[in-house]
Amino acid sequence: MGEIIIVNEKDEIIRYKERGALSLKDIYRVSALWIENSKGEILLARRSFHKKHHPGMWGPAVAGTLEKGETYKSNIIKEAKEELGIENISLKKWFKKFKRRDYNHFTQFFKAIINKPIKEFKIQKKEVAEIKWFSKKELINMTEKNNPFLLKSLKELILKEIKT
Repeated sequence: MGEIIIVNEKDEIIRYKERGALSLKDIYRVSALWIENSKGEILLARRSFHKKHHPGMWGPAVAGTLEKGETYKSNIIKEAKEELGIENISLKKWFKKFKRRDYNHFTQFFKAIINKPIKEFKIQKKEVAEIKWFSKKELINMTEKNNPFLLKSLKELILKEIKT
């Protein structure tokens, strides 16, 4: 594991720290990948039940914390390959990078259209318990019913981006 990029309030790199040495004051960078298929379904990943943060929660298909030498884009390409076996994907920035106050990090989302059945993805069990294609209606229902296994940030995203 490499050193995590620590940034200031303007997302400018100020230092690097080992993953286990992060403090609550440290601001870091995260990239995430929103995957849809041509049917309009969204691929979500259930975090491994052995993860320190949010075990067993449904979140973006792929996400990762940036390490020294990585950009948001290079990180999500690496994470997509590691977590789901996805290579040679066409990415586009999905919306403006934002800072999460509750987790103290900047997040840049990317979006990709991928038409593959679940069985064709190569899941990294250390990171991902399972993946599933969800219809937009299913995600809206999960959000409205306040599903406890849906990451809070994902609920906000669904309400903001899908329901409108």
